[in-house]
Amino acid sequence: MKKSNTAFLSQAAMIAAVYVVLTYVFAPFSFGEIQIRLAEALTILPLFTPAAVPGLFIGCLIGNILGGAILPDIIFGSIATLIGALGTYQLRNNPPALAPLPPILANTIIVPLVLRFGYGVALPIPFMMLTVGIGELLSCGVLGIILYTALKRYKDIIFVPVRK
Repeated sequence: MKKSNTAFLSQAAMIAAVYVVLTYVFAPFSFGEIQIRLAEALTILPLFTPAAVPGLFIGCLIGNILGGAILPDIIFGSIATLIGALGTYQLRNNPPALAPLPPILANTIIVPLVLRFGYGVALPIPFMMLTVGIGELLSCGVLGIILYTALKRYKDIIFVPVRK
């Protein structure tokens, strides 16, 4: 295996592991109609490495499974994070303040539909979009930008360049 492949897989695995741990440790806040999934702050990482995209997807998938989510949530919640991570990666050459928008939008649209049609939550979908959106704004927008600011100085040390 080439060194760049090893770096890519290692980074993706570490990001997935951190996502799982944050989701599991903060499970009381990570699930439900009103949720702040702190692990979603990691959706800023595709600005640093393309390995974050599969890492976030796998991390969300495992986190949802360990968190006791139902199958539609495991599938569509993980897809929402994947869409968000891909969108963030596509914005890597734009101002960092735009990077949280894809995960915020993807989760704000998809998660309330999962809550309604998967879990049968009777709250109005627009209300759940508001509550999930606020949670995503806090985790991706606020915590994600704080994480970005903390990591950008050390990006060359932490994130070994990888080829996609």
